[in-house]
Amino acid sequence: MTITPYKWTLEHYHQAVATGLFDGKSIELLQGELVVMAPEGEPHAYYNSEAGDYLRALLGAQAKVREAHPITLPNDSEPIPDLAIVKPLGDIYLSHHPYPDDIFWVIEFSSSTLSKDLTEKKAIYAEAGIAEYWVVSLDQRTLYVFRDLLKGSYATEQTYKAGMISPLAFADAQIQVEKIVGS
Repeated sequence: MTITPYKWTLEHYHQAVATGLFDGKSIELLQGELVVMAPEGEPHAYYNSEAGDYLRALLGAQAKVREAHPITLPNDSEPIPDLAIVKPLGDIYLSHHPYPDDIFWVIEFSSSTLSKDLTEKKAIYAEAGIAEYWVVSLDQRTLYVFRDLLKGSYATEQTYKAGMISPLAFADAQIQVEKIVGS
């Protein structure tokens, strides 16, 4: 007997969310599969919040920094990244979560989920056309930066422990790596 898991579409997932089926559950939709999200520990919550505040102050009205809110991707995925830096489109987000064209870049903070964030989530974001993806290893105090989409994959990977970095969408913005990874 072959077991075939049920694949959720975005439409069916949104219908289930609207009925309250997942209320009180920490899940996200990744390529049609419901995935239970790891509980957020104190260091994760702290660095995520601090980085979000730092980016808000740095970018001002140029972008909206969303913490732990869904983004909608065309590959039957609706992940909940730790930070999504998106276009400030105002009340348009009342009718839908940000789509790939609305997203400047996404950041995930990782400890126990580092392997998943560097493989599965990286592939999902690249396939969806997210131009830039950052992963912060909380244990290693390292920032992994993925850029340069080529045929649904990131062609460039850089790692940082210190220094300055400019996101692709804001070439004039100088971001202190230590403010993102901690010192």
